[in-house]
Amino acid sequence: MTSVSVNNPIEAFKFYTEVLGFQQYLFMPEAYLAIVVSPEQPEGTTLLLEPRGNYGSKEYYDGIYNTGLPVIVMGVDDINAEYEKLKEKGVVFKHPPKQEPWGIGTIFDDTCGNWIQLAQR
Repeated sequence: MTSVSVNNPIEAFKFYTEVLGFQQYLFMPEAYLAIVVSPEQPEGTTLLLEPRGNYGSKEYYDGIYNTGLPVIVMGVDDINAEYEKLKEKGVVFKHPPKQEPWGIGTIFDDTCGNWIQLAQR
């Protein structure tokens, strides 16, 4: 499991499942708890959509967001296809996929206070 700090776990759960295509692993909205997993690896790493705010995390993650840094990198097989699919769903990207020294990448806003990077090697 890895943690992704979000402004609102309930809204993040909706975005990560309905837009990005993750599956519900555990969802307890009354406890503000949302965990999702990739449908391609249902026994793989889960994402804990953790509420932001405790122990100065709001200021920390707001600072990361304001500098434009991604909080997580997701590898994809065909970045151009993924870019087009997500763009059609209304996802806001900083730029189209572009060649980087390490491969091809793009960054999008997860609507929950984070930039997420897509990467193809």
